Amino acid sequence: MNPYSKMAQTAISAISLLAEETPNTTPAKLSSADIAQRRRLPKPMIAKVLTILSQAGLVKGSPGPGGGYWLAKEPNEISLYEIINLFDRNDRNDSCPFGPDHCGQGPQCPLHDQLIHLQREVKQFLERTTLVSFLPAESKRASKAAPKETRPPQQKKNSSARKRRELNRR
Repeated sequence: MNPYSKMAQTAISAISLLAEETPNTTPAKLSSADIAQRRRLPKPMIAKVLTILSQAGLVKGSPGPGGGYWLAKEPNEISLYEIINLFDRNDRNDSCPFGPDHCGQGPQCPLHDQLIHLQREVKQFLERTTLVSFLPAESKRASKAAPKETRPPQQKKNSSARKRRELNRR
């Protein structure tokens, strides 16, 4: 049983890869094609969720060759609830075993109170759980330290090529 939509699952899969690939000093920069290939998900779906995540301010992107996506915030600042809430309606009560229109339309079902309690616990879990959960152990320790500045990652070959050009000019 999975309580989340395919889009929410895809979004978590995509953004968690960005978190996993973020080294301690510079955000990772991955193309939607890279993410789709590594997570074995359809490219159009990855592109769509990355657009939504970008509009929500959770990721940033740059187009064109050498472009890609990276986290717009620290992994410890992005909760699973924040991601899921972009794709799934969390205000509906569709967990009633008698159907979505039973509870609230008359007498509550015998499981109503227990199911509401369970929904609250799941919501609290999702609010507490951040992308740090997807980091390797050594990165988790580093991410709990002072937050780093989130800026577009530098391309290594571009910066080294720039340095060579500057040296040649001197």
